[in-house]
Amino acid sequence: MTDATGDGSTAVVTAFLRSRGEVLLMRRSNAVGTYSGQWGGVSGFAEGDPDEQVRVEIREETGLEVGEEVSFVRSGEPVRFEDPDVGRTWAVHPYLFDCAEREIELSDEHDAFEWVLPTVMLTLDIDIDIEREDAVDGRKTVPELWTAYERVAPTVTSIAADEEHGAAVLSIRALAVLRDRAGLLIAERGRTASSSSPRNGVNEKRMVPDTSTRAFDTDPEGEWDELADLARQLLDARPSMAVLRNRVNRTMTEARDTSDVGSATAGAPAVLESTLSNIDRAFEADAAAAANASERIDGTVMTLSRSGTVLDALREGTPSRVFVAESRPDREGIDVAEELVTADDVDCPVVVHTDAAVAHVLSREDVDRVVVGADTVASDGSVVNKTGTRSMALAADRDGVPVTVVTATDKISTREAVTLASGDRSAVYDGDSPLDVLNPIFDVTPPDRIDEIVTERGSLEPTDVTDIATEFRTFKHWND
Repeated sequence: MTDATGDGSTAVVTAFLRSRGEVLLMRRSNAVGTYSGQWGGVSGFAEGDPDEQVRVEIREETGLEVGEEVSFVRSGEPVRFEDPDVGRTWAVHPYLFDCAEREIELSDEHDAFEWVLPTVMLTLDIDIDIEREDAVDGRKTVPELWTAYERVAPTVTSIAADEEHGAAVLSIRALAVLRDRAGLLIAERGRTASSSSPRNGVNEKRMVPDTSTRAFDTDPEGEWDELADLARQLLDARPSMAVLRNRVNRTMTEARDTSDVGSATAGAPAVLESTLSNIDRAFEADAAAAANASERIDGTVMTLSRSGTVLDALREGTPSRVFVAESRPDREGIDVAEELVTADDVDCPVVVHTDAAVAHVLSREDVDRVVVGADTVASDGSVVNKTGTRSMALAADRDGVPVTVVTATDKISTREAVTLASGDRSAVYDGDSPLDVLNPIFDVTPPDRIDEIVTERGSLEPTDVTDIATEFRTFKHWND
């Protein structure tokens, strides 16, 4: 079996399924011909098109369907290497998928699975005496597993180029970039140990340096400089995203403030622990904001665009009907409507309509509440969100419909100025006439047209927003 290049190598696919910042690793059983007892992703021989085969392998090895519980993120360049122990040259085609479902059905090709931090893969091939029987750490991975993961892992470039996901998702991806680099720097120290600490009630895997015996000297300040430079690149990649800026700044400030300068726990270990803590914090904040908003959701609701926090609030609430504006030009509102109408925990009619029909629908239908997300909340309480939010809020005010904004406080901006991005002109007009084209992606809704901003801290008053912005400005001192 060869890959498409015809160079005699054996083509295989490896898929990394990602959920809440962790990836799925599975232990290969005795039923497989190679690497029994070793840990890897979803994998299999690429008997035809790798893009098709990887979807087959996901279904067969996990019981999950791509397009339903699993969504494609990206693929990477094949990893080619020779393994003399098995007498083969491999061409591993790596893939990354996001996974909404963490319960899987193992095929006979695997006998165990765990969701772990990607950095755990860095310690699997290091011979360490690990006493914890429930830990993946210290066991072997299939060859070049981390190399394959790096080909599809989030990077500064992928975050800068991503026009599909919202600011909250990209902020977590930014922290993942820092986490992965910190983990790699720890592995390069030559020796790591594993520690377990309760996170959300579950024993998760963490890497900490073994400060009692180290194979190589460490350079905490050099590690800090490298990670600080990476953090600055992430800030520059999406300068208008307040949530990314706040979360990266908080992570770096906490790493600097909580470590002993010059000690073995400074540098990469401090940044690793801080990224893990702040990724947890981000997920918890979004979930808490959605839960707080869900208490307000009953009766008929109108929304637009795609906000994961709003979507969770709608699913946790008790709406009797949901109107969703399609949100041109990408029409992400249609995706939200489809998710709602097929969700097991939503039992109400879902109606989609054009953006231009928002005022008409609000005037003719008995809408009880408008619920929208936020890309950014300015320090004065105005809200930057997908274009159409301002029109919806103005129309809602005209008809006496309250407007609720649902967001984590990390989206509160520390800057006075608001940056509004524009989309591709061809999404509006791709003809040959010499027309000027406007395609604003975001608009600004003034605070006097918003009834409440619901966050993980509860409902905020305008003075609360100002105070939180002041608090967040203190996170920037790591970069002074």
